[in-house]
Amino acid sequence: MNTYLRDKLLQKLETLSDERGYQVLDYVDFLESKYAERPMPGATTANPLGRFADAVEEKLRAGKVSATTIAETMGFMNKAMGVLSGAAAAGKSVASDLMSATSRVVDAAVSVGRSSPPDQPGGTSGASGGATPDAGGHPPGSPPPSGAGGINPS
Repeated sequence: MNTYLRDKLLQKLETLSDERGYQVLDYVDFLESKYAERPMPGATTANPLGRFADAVEEKLRAGKVSATTIAETMGFMNKAMGVLSGAAAAGKSVASDLMSATSRVVDAAVSVGRSSPPDQPGGTSGASGGATPDAGGHPPGSPPPSGAGGINPS
């Protein structure tokens, strides 16, 4: 449909009451079922909440519920779908952040694992993990000889 025709139809629809709007919708559904050669893009709502809302609207219309009640119900459902969509988007965002943080931790662990020498697990160098003497030539953890450091271990 060209944009001029779409705009003209929207302009006319805005002046109609809800009752007349639903009559127009019924007629459009009829025309679509009779003449549509292929499904319209977006005609099948991919969103499960949207499909649910469409089904509720169809049931209300089939039950001869007033157009005002249907409009109010659908307005409420649209607001609820907005809230649920926002919550779903927030959940996806949290899950995405969690996955990227986990990925960074795994990448860092792999990087550390690759940089450690194969003969020393965990990537420790001989300076802190073995029995390498300290600056004074004494094994680590042993007390300094008497007179060194001002403490006499007697």
